[in-house]
Amino acid sequence: MQQPNRALPAGPEPSPRRPHRLTGRLVRAGLAVLLAAGGLVAAQATGAGAVTTRTVSAQAAANPYERGPAPTVASIEATTGPYAVSTSSVSALSVSGFGGGTIYYPTSTADGTFGAVAVSPGYTAYQSSIAWLGPRLASQGFVVFTIDTLTTLDQPDSRGRQLLAALDYLTQTSSVRSRIDSSRLGVMGHSMGGGGTLEAAKSRPSLQAAIPLTAWNLDTTWPEIKTPTLIVGADGDTIAPVATHSEPFYASLPSTLDKAYLELRGATHFTPNSSNTTIAKYSISWLKRFIDNDTRYEQFLCPLPQASLTIAEYRGNCPHTS
Repeated sequence: MQQPNRALPAGPEPSPRRPHRLTGRLVRAGLAVLLAAGGLVAAQATGAGAVTTRTVSAQAAANPYERGPAPTVASIEATTGPYAVSTSSVSALSVSGFGGGTIYYPTSTADGTFGAVAVSPGYTAYQSSIAWLGPRLASQGFVVFTIDTLTTLDQPDSRGRQLLAALDYLTQTSSVRSRIDSSRLGVMGHSMGGGGTLEAAKSRPSLQAAIPLTAWNLDTTWPEIKTPTLIVGADGDTIAPVATHSEPFYASLPSTLDKAYLELRGATHFTPNSSNTTIAKYSISWLKRFIDNDTRYEQFLCPLPQASLTIAEYRGNCPHTS
Protein backbone atom coordinates (compact mmCIF):
# COMPACT_ATOMS: atom_id res chain seq x y z
CA MET A 1 0.00 0.00 0.00
CA GLN A 2 2.99 2.26 0.40
CA GLN A 3 3.77 4.34 -2.64
CA PRO A 4 7.38 4.29 -3.94
CA ASN A 5 9.41 7.41 -3.50
CA ARG A 6 9.68 9.35 -6.71
CA ALA A 7 12.78 11.48 -7.25
CA LEU A 8 12.24 14.84 -8.93
CA PRO A 9 13.99 15.18 -12.32
CA ALA A 10 17.23 17.14 -12.19
CA GLY A 11 17.20 20.58 -13.85
CA PRO A 12 19.53 21.47 -16.74
CA GLU A 13 23.11 22.41 -15.96
CA PRO A 14 23.78 26.16 -16.39
CA SER A 15 25.76 27.14 -19.48
CA PRO A 16 29.36 28.35 -18.83
CA ARG A 17 30.05 32.10 -19.10
CA ARG A 18 31.56 33.12 -22.48
CA PRO A 19 35.14 34.42 -22.00
CA HIS A 20 35.20 37.11 -24.72
CA ARG A 21 33.82 40.69 -24.51
CA LEU A 22 30.16 41.18 -25.52
CA THR A 23 28.77 44.18 -27.33
CA GLY A 24 25.95 46.22 -25.73
CA ARG A 25 23.40 44.53 -27.99
CA LEU A 26 24.58 41.07 -27.04
CA VAL A 27 24.57 42.02 -23.35
CA ARG A 28 20.97 43.20 -23.62
CA ALA A 29 20.02 40.04 -25.52
CA GLY A 30 21.78 37.90 -22.93
CA LEU A 31 19.96 39.67 -20.11
CA ALA A 32 16.63 39.07 -21.86
CA VAL A 33 17.42 35.38 -22.18
CA LEU A 34 18.46 35.18 -18.52
CA LEU A 35 15.31 37.00 -17.39
CA ALA A 36 13.16 34.65 -19.47
CA ALA A 37 14.97 31.64 -18.06
CA GLY A 38 14.52 33.03 -14.55
CA GLY A 39 10.80 33.43 -15.19
CA LEU A 40 10.63 29.83 -16.39
CA VAL A 41 12.44 28.57 -13.28
CA ALA A 42 10.16 30.64 -11.06
CA ALA A 43 7.10 29.34 -12.89
CA GLN A 44 8.38 25.79 -12.49
CA ALA A 45 8.98 26.35 -8.77
CA THR A 46 5.53 27.88 -8.35
CA GLY A 47 4.01 24.95 -10.21
CA ALA A 48 5.85 22.46 -8.01
CA GLY A 49 4.61 24.29 -4.92
CA ALA A 50 1.08 24.23 -6.25
CA VAL A 51 1.33 20.49 -6.93
CA THR A 52 2.61 19.92 -3.37
CA THR A 53 -0.20 22.02 -1.93
CA ARG A 54 -2.79 20.18 -3.99
CA THR A 55 -1.34 16.84 -2.89
CA VAL A 56 -1.52 17.76 0.80
CA SER A 57 -5.04 19.11 0.34
CA ALA A 58 -6.10 15.92 -1.45
CA GLN A 59 -4.69 13.78 1.34
CA ALA A 60 -6.50 15.85 3.96
CA ALA A 61 -9.74 15.55 1.98
CA ALA A 62 -9.31 11.78 1.62
CA ASN A 63 -8.62 11.30 5.34
CA PRO A 64 -10.17 14.28 7.15
CA TYR A 65 -10.01 12.52 10.53
CA GLU A 66 -6.26 11.90 10.59
CA ARG A 67 -4.82 13.18 13.84
CA GLY A 68 -1.17 13.40 14.76
CA PRO A 69 2.03 12.68 12.83
CA ALA A 70 2.63 9.61 10.70
CA PRO A 71 2.93 6.59 13.02
CA THR A 72 5.94 4.38 13.64
CA VAL A 73 6.41 1.27 15.75
CA ALA A 74 8.11 3.46 18.34
CA SER A 75 5.24 5.97 18.41
CA ILE A 76 2.49 3.39 19.01
CA GLU A 77 4.55 1.53 21.60
CA ALA A 78 5.42 4.72 23.51
CA THR A 79 3.74 5.33 26.86
CA THR A 80 2.90 8.88 25.73
CA GLY A 81 1.66 10.00 22.32
CA PRO A 82 2.03 13.39 20.59
CA TYR A 83 -0.85 15.13 22.42
CA ALA A 84 -0.71 16.70 25.88
CA VAL A 85 -3.63 15.39 27.94
CA SER A 86 -6.04 17.03 30.38
CA THR A 87 -8.56 15.32 32.66
CA SER A 88 -12.04 15.98 33.98
CA SER A 89 -13.72 14.06 36.80
CA VAL A 90 -17.40 13.18 36.47
CA SER A 91 -19.32 12.51 39.67
CA ALA A 92 -21.82 9.67 39.80
CA LEU A 93 -24.25 12.17 41.30
CA SER A 94 -24.19 14.30 38.15
CA VAL A 95 -25.04 11.56 35.64
CA SER A 96 -27.58 8.81 35.11
CA GLY A 97 -27.23 5.40 33.56
CA PHE A 98 -23.66 4.75 34.74
CA GLY A 99 -21.44 5.49 37.72
CA GLY A 100 -19.40 8.51 36.69
CA GLY A 101 -15.72 8.36 35.77
CA THR A 102 -12.77 10.30 34.40
CA ILE A 103 -12.48 11.93 30.99
CA TYR A 104 -9.03 12.15 29.40
CA TYR A 105 -8.76 14.41 26.36
CA PRO A 106 -6.18 16.19 24.19
CA THR A 107 -5.59 19.64 25.68
CA SER A 108 -5.22 21.45 22.36
CA THR A 109 -8.14 22.07 20.01
CA ALA A 110 -5.88 23.06 17.11
CA ASP A 111 -6.56 19.80 15.23
CA GLY A 112 -10.35 20.05 15.51
CA THR A 113 -12.59 17.37 16.97
CA PHE A 114 -11.59 13.86 18.05
CA GLY A 115 -13.17 10.44 18.17
CA ALA A 116 -14.18 9.16 21.62
CA VAL A 117 -13.96 5.84 23.47
CA ALA A 118 -15.74 4.69 26.63
CA VAL A 119 -13.99 2.02 28.73
CA SER A 120 -15.63 -0.23 31.34
CA PRO A 121 -13.93 -2.09 34.20
CA GLY A 122 -14.69 -5.70 35.08
CA TYR A 123 -16.55 -7.58 37.79
CA THR A 124 -16.01 -6.14 41.31
CA ALA A 125 -13.63 -3.55 39.83
CA TYR A 126 -13.56 0.23 39.60
CA GLN A 127 -12.33 2.58 36.90
CA SER A 128 -8.90 2.61 38.56
CA SER A 129 -8.37 -0.91 37.19
CA ILE A 130 -8.39 0.35 33.61
CA ALA A 131 -7.20 3.92 34.26
CA TRP A 132 -3.89 3.44 32.44
CA LEU A 133 -5.76 3.32 29.13
CA GLY A 134 -7.04 6.89 29.63
CA PRO A 135 -3.85 8.91 29.12
CA ARG A 136 -2.29 6.25 26.89
CA LEU A 137 -5.07 6.49 24.30
CA ALA A 138 -5.93 10.17 24.76
CA SER A 139 -2.33 11.20 24.06
CA GLN A 140 -2.69 9.55 20.64
CA GLY A 141 -5.67 11.75 19.74
CA PHE A 142 -8.87 10.44 21.36
CA VAL A 143 -11.27 11.54 24.07
CA VAL A 144 -11.33 8.62 26.52
CA PHE A 145 -13.89 8.04 29.28
CA THR A 146 -12.94 5.43 31.89
CA ILE A 147 -16.15 4.79 33.79
CA ASP A 148 -17.37 3.33 37.04
CA THR A 149 -20.43 1.12 36.79
CA LEU A 150 -23.63 1.46 38.81
CA THR A 151 -22.51 -1.42 41.01
CA THR A 152 -19.34 -3.49 40.87
CA LEU A 153 -21.49 -6.61 40.38
CA ASP A 154 -23.22 -5.46 37.17
CA GLN A 155 -23.47 -8.13 34.47
CA PRO A 156 -22.32 -7.68 30.84
CA ASP A 157 -25.68 -6.61 29.43
CA SER A 158 -25.91 -3.85 32.05
CA ARG A 159 -22.33 -2.78 31.41
CA GLY A 160 -23.08 -2.56 27.70
CA ARG A 161 -25.95 -0.17 28.37
CA GLN A 162 -23.74 1.84 30.70
CA LEU A 163 -21.01 2.19 28.07
CA LEU A 164 -23.59 3.61 25.67
CA ALA A 165 -24.96 5.94 28.36
CA ALA A 166 -21.41 7.16 28.97
CA LEU A 167 -20.92 7.89 25.26
CA ASP A 168 -24.23 9.77 25.16
CA TYR A 169 -23.14 11.83 28.15
CA LEU A 170 -19.79 12.56 26.51
CA THR A 171 -21.29 13.78 23.26
CA GLN A 172 -24.40 15.55 24.56
CA THR A 173 -23.74 16.91 28.05
CA SER A 174 -20.09 16.76 29.08
CA SER A 175 -17.83 19.79 29.31
CA VAL A 176 -15.76 18.40 26.41
CA ARG A 177 -18.64 17.65 24.04
CA SER A 178 -17.51 20.35 21.59
CA ARG A 179 -14.18 18.51 21.21
CA ILE A 180 -15.85 15.26 20.09
CA ASP A 181 -17.08 14.08 16.71
CA SER A 182 -20.20 12.17 17.76
CA SER A 183 -20.13 10.07 14.58
CA ARG A 184 -16.78 8.50 15.54
CA LEU A 185 -17.21 6.50 18.74
CA GLY A 186 -15.92 3.24 20.18
CA VAL A 187 -16.12 1.02 23.25
CA MET A 188 -13.64 -1.03 25.27
CA GLY A 189 -13.87 -3.05 28.44
CA HIS A 190 -12.19 -5.61 30.66
CA SER A 191 -13.69 -8.95 31.73
CA MET A 192 -17.44 -8.37 32.23
CA GLY A 193 -16.73 -4.91 30.82
CA GLY A 194 -15.40 -6.73 27.75
CA GLY A 195 -18.60 -8.72 27.63
CA GLY A 196 -20.40 -5.39 27.92
CA THR A 197 -18.35 -4.11 24.98
CA LEU A 198 -19.82 -6.85 22.80
CA GLU A 199 -23.31 -6.04 24.11
CA ALA A 200 -22.85 -2.34 23.30
CA ALA A 201 -21.61 -3.09 19.76
CA LYS A 202 -24.59 -5.38 19.19
CA SER A 203 -27.05 -2.73 20.42
CA ARG A 204 -25.52 0.19 18.53
CA PRO A 205 -24.17 -0.83 15.10
CA SER A 206 -23.11 2.77 14.37
CA LEU A 207 -20.12 2.35 16.70
CA GLN A 208 -16.86 2.47 14.77
CA ALA A 209 -14.70 0.17 16.94
CA ALA A 210 -15.00 -2.35 19.78
CA ILE A 211 -12.17 -3.90 21.82
CA PRO A 212 -13.12 -6.51 24.46
CA LEU A 213 -10.18 -7.30 26.77
CA THR A 214 -10.13 -10.82 28.26
CA ALA A 215 -13.89 -10.62 27.98
CA TRP A 216 -16.42 -12.67 29.94
CA ASN A 217 -19.95 -13.32 28.72
CA LEU A 218 -22.22 -16.37 28.86
CA ASP A 219 -23.43 -15.48 25.36
CA THR A 220 -20.72 -16.77 23.05
CA THR A 221 -22.29 -15.99 19.66
CA TRP A 222 -22.23 -12.52 18.12
CA PRO A 223 -23.25 -12.76 14.46
CA GLU A 224 -25.27 -9.52 14.78
CA ILE A 225 -22.23 -7.31 15.37
CA LYS A 226 -21.43 -4.88 12.56
CA THR A 227 -18.72 -2.91 14.37
CA PRO A 228 -15.04 -3.63 13.59
CA THR A 229 -13.97 -5.71 16.59
CA LEU A 230 -10.56 -6.59 18.05
CA ILE A 231 -10.86 -9.34 20.67
CA VAL A 232 -7.95 -9.66 23.11
CA GLY A 233 -7.51 -12.89 25.05
CA ALA A 234 -4.79 -14.23 27.35
CA ASP A 235 -3.21 -17.67 27.10
CA GLY A 236 -3.17 -18.06 30.89
CA ASP A 237 -6.70 -16.82 31.59
CA THR A 238 -8.47 -19.19 34.01
CA ILE A 239 -11.46 -16.90 34.70
CA ALA A 240 -12.50 -16.37 31.07
CA PRO A 241 -10.47 -19.06 29.30
CA VAL A 242 -9.99 -18.27 25.62
CA ALA A 243 -11.37 -21.68 24.61
CA THR A 244 -14.79 -20.84 26.09
CA HIS A 245 -14.81 -17.06 25.71
CA SER A 246 -12.54 -15.04 23.42
CA GLU A 247 -12.11 -17.70 20.72
CA PRO A 248 -15.85 -18.48 20.35
CA PHE A 249 -16.61 -14.74 20.44
CA TYR A 250 -14.21 -14.20 17.55
CA ALA A 251 -15.36 -17.24 15.56
CA SER A 252 -19.00 -16.14 15.78
CA LEU A 253 -18.38 -12.69 14.32
CA PRO A 254 -19.39 -12.39 10.64
CA SER A 255 -16.66 -13.42 8.21
CA THR A 256 -17.28 -10.21 6.26
CA LEU A 257 -16.56 -8.05 9.32
CA ASP A 258 -13.28 -6.28 9.98
CA LYS A 259 -12.21 -8.40 12.94
CA ALA A 260 -9.13 -9.71 14.72
CA TYR A 261 -8.21 -11.99 17.60
CA LEU A 262 -5.07 -11.22 19.61
CA GLU A 263 -4.02 -13.78 22.22
CA LEU A 264 -1.44 -12.49 24.65
CA ARG A 265 1.43 -14.80 25.56
CA GLY A 266 2.35 -15.33 29.22
CA ALA A 267 -0.70 -13.34 30.29
CA THR A 268 -3.61 -13.75 32.71
CA HIS A 269 -7.17 -12.54 33.02
CA PHE A 270 -5.88 -9.46 34.83
CA THR A 271 -3.12 -8.46 32.39
CA PRO A 272 -5.29 -5.64 30.95
CA ASN A 273 -5.37 -4.03 34.42
CA SER A 274 -1.75 -2.88 34.09
CA SER A 275 0.09 -0.89 31.46
CA ASN A 276 0.79 -3.27 28.59
CA THR A 277 2.61 -2.33 25.40
CA THR A 278 1.09 -5.06 23.23
CA ILE A 279 -2.48 -4.19 24.23
CA ALA A 280 -1.78 -0.49 23.70
CA LYS A 281 -0.03 -0.98 20.34
CA TYR A 282 -2.85 -2.91 18.71
CA SER A 283 -5.66 -1.01 20.45
CA ILE A 284 -4.24 2.29 19.18
CA SER A 285 -3.85 0.86 15.67
CA TRP A 286 -7.42 -0.51 15.71
CA LEU A 287 -8.98 2.69 17.03
CA LYS A 288 -7.00 4.86 14.63
CA ARG A 289 -7.88 2.71 11.64
CA PHE A 290 -11.60 2.43 12.33
CA ILE A 291 -12.56 5.49 14.38
CA ASP A 292 -10.27 7.89 12.51
CA ASN A 293 -10.35 5.97 9.21
CA ASP A 294 -6.59 6.50 9.25
CA THR A 295 -5.08 4.06 6.78
CA ARG A 296 -1.58 4.99 7.94
CA TYR A 297 -2.12 2.46 10.75
CA GLU A 298 -2.94 -0.48 8.47
CA GLN A 299 0.76 -1.34 8.38
CA PHE A 300 0.47 -2.61 11.98
CA LEU A 301 -2.59 -4.78 11.23
CA CYS A 302 -1.71 -6.15 7.80
CA PRO A 303 0.12 -8.40 7.12
CA LEU A 304 -1.24 -10.06 10.27
CA PRO A 305 1.15 -9.83 13.24
CA GLN A 306 3.14 -12.99 13.84
CA ALA A 307 3.51 -15.01 17.05
CA SER A 308 6.22 -13.55 19.26
CA LEU A 309 7.39 -13.30 22.86
CA THR A 310 4.22 -11.34 23.68
CA ILE A 311 1.76 -12.75 21.10
CA ALA A 312 0.65 -16.37 21.37
CA GLU A 313 -1.62 -16.12 18.35
CA TYR A 314 -3.13 -13.55 16.03
CA ARG A 315 -6.03 -14.17 13.66
CA GLY A 316 -8.00 -11.79 11.52
CA ASN A 317 -8.46 -10.22 8.15
CA CYS A 318 -6.78 -7.21 6.66
CA PRO A 319 -8.94 -4.08 6.96
CA HIS A 320 -11.43 -3.77 4.14
CA THR A 321 -10.87 -0.79 1.91
CA SER A 322 -13.85 1.54 2.19
